[in-house]
Amino acid sequence: MRFPFHISLITLILSIFLLFSLFSCDETLTPEADDVVLEFSKDTLTFDTVFTGVGSATAKILIYNKKNKAVNIQNIALKGSGISPFRINVDGEVSASNSFNDIIIRAKDSMYVFVEVKIDPHKPNAPLLYQDSIEFFTGGKRQRILLEAWGQEVERFHNKTISHDTILSNSKPYLITGYLEIDSAKTIKLPEGTQLYFHHNANMFVYGNLEVNGSLSDPVLIRGDRLDKIAFVDPIPYQYVPGQWGGIYLLSKRGNHKINYLNLSSGYVGLYFYNSDRDFRPKLEISNSKIHNFLLYNLVAVNGDVKVVNSEISNSGSFTVYLNGGKHIFYHTTIANFYNSNPVSPNSRDRNPAVMIMELNRALPMAPVFKNCIISGSNENELTIASKFPDQFTGDFSNSYIRRSKAYNMNIFSSIRWYSYRDSVFEHNRYDAEKKRYFDFTPDSISPARGWADINLAGQYPEDLYGRSRFADGKPDAGAYEWYPVNSR
Repeated sequence: MRFPFHISLITLILSIFLLFSLFSCDETLTPEADDVVLEFSKDTLTFDTVFTGVGSATAKILIYNKKNKAVNIQNIALKGSGISPFRINVDGEVSASNSFNDIIIRAKDSMYVFVEVKIDPHKPNAPLLYQDSIEFFTGGKRQRILLEAWGQEVERFHNKTISHDTILSNSKPYLITGYLEIDSAKTIKLPEGTQLYFHHNANMFVYGNLEVNGSLSDPVLIRGDRLDKIAFVDPIPYQYVPGQWGGIYLLSKRGNHKINYLNLSSGYVGLYFYNSDRDFRPKLEISNSKIHNFLLYNLVAVNGDVKVVNSEISNSGSFTVYLNGGKHIFYHTTIANFYNSNPVSPNSRDRNPAVMIMELNRALPMAPVFKNCIISGSNENELTIASKFPDQFTGDFSNSYIRRSKAYNMNIFSSIRWYSYRDSVFEHNRYDAEKKRYFDFTPDSISPARGWADINLAGQYPEDLYGRSRFADGKPDAGAYEWYPVNSR
C-alpha cells in the first residue's frame, strides 16, 4: 500500500520532532558529576542590627546554574536547624525543617533563596553576632553561604500609657508599637543617648510634657524601626525613607515642652503641636535639633508659642513648617525642602511652601520672627504669609536668605537676601545613593547665606549645629550651619 505524499511528509516531520524531543529531554537530565559547581550572588549575607523579637526584612540570594545541562540540587538546608534565628524560603517554597530535596535548576537559569531572621527576645543583653549557613549538596559537592546578623535587645512598649513623671533609661533602645501616651500633667524625660524606634503606624501622644535632653556628642534619636536597607542596586537605608511610622503629637493646652539635641526623622509627621483652647498658650522650645524627612509635615504649631534655635528642619511632602496662632521665633534655623530629590520618597512633594504662616483662621495673635535663618527648597516660593490684612501684619524677618520668585513688599522684612536663579545655597541638596551621600545643608562656599547673619544675635549662639564656631572667619552665616573649608571639617 502506498501512502499519499503529504501523509508521508507529516510522518517524517513527526518522527524528526519526536527524535528532537528525546534529545531535548536528554539535555534536561540532571547530572551527578563531580564537576557541578553552583554560583551565588554573594557568599555572605549580612543583616543590619535586628531588634529582639522583631522579624527583619526578607533578604535574597540568587543561585546560578551556568552549565548547559540542568542541575539537580540534592539538598538545600539551613545548618542551624530548629535552633537557628534564620529561616529560608527556596524559590517560593517553605519547609518547617528548613531543608529542601531535589531542587532542579534548568540549564543557564537561576533561582532565588529568601532569608529572614528573628532574634529571640530572651537572649542576653547587648548586641550579639548570630551566624548560620545554608548548605547546598550537589553532585557530591558541598557549598555554603554564610549568614550573620547582629541582635539588639530592646525595651518594648505596646499601647503604653505613662501615668507618672518618668525618666527613660538610655541603657538600651525602646521599640514602640501601637502608641506611647503621656498622661495629662505628667512629664517624660529623655536623657542623652536615648533611642526610640517606632514601628509602622506607631505614634507618641503627649498630653503632659516632653523633655528631650540630648547632647552634641550623644543626641536623642527618634525614628522608624527598620534598620535594614532597601535592596536597590545601591542599597538605601530605611532611615532615609519617609512614612516609616506616625509622629509625635503634643496635645496639652498647658504643655511646656523642651527639646535639645534631638534627631527626629522618617515618619508621617514630625512634631504636631496643637491647642484648640484660646485661653491657654502651651510652649515648645527646640534647640540644636534636626527634624527631617517626613511624608507630610515636620513642624506644625497651632495656637502655641514656639522658639526654634540652631536647628535644621528639612524635607517634607507638604509644609515643612506650618504656623497658625501664637508667638513663633526662629533664630539660626535652616528650613529646606528638597523632598523630591530623595529617590526613595514614596510620593511627590505638593506645591505648598516650606514655610506657611496662616493668619486667616488664627485664634491667638501672631507676630513671627525669623532672624539669621534660611528658608529654601525646590519650589519657586518657599514662604507664604496668608493674611486678610497684609499691611497690618506684624513680625520681624531679618538677616536671612529666603527663596521666593517675587520678594514680599512688606515692612516686616529687612536685610533679606531674596532668591536668584544663580544661587548655589547648599553643599548638597539631594541624596546621591551611588555615592552614598545624603543631604548636606551646610552653606556652599559661594552661598548667599554666607556672612549674612546679624553678628550680635550670632554672638548669643556662637556654635553651629555641628558645634563649630560661627566666628572662625569673623562673619557668621545665616542658618544652622557655618561654612568651613573641606580640609578643616
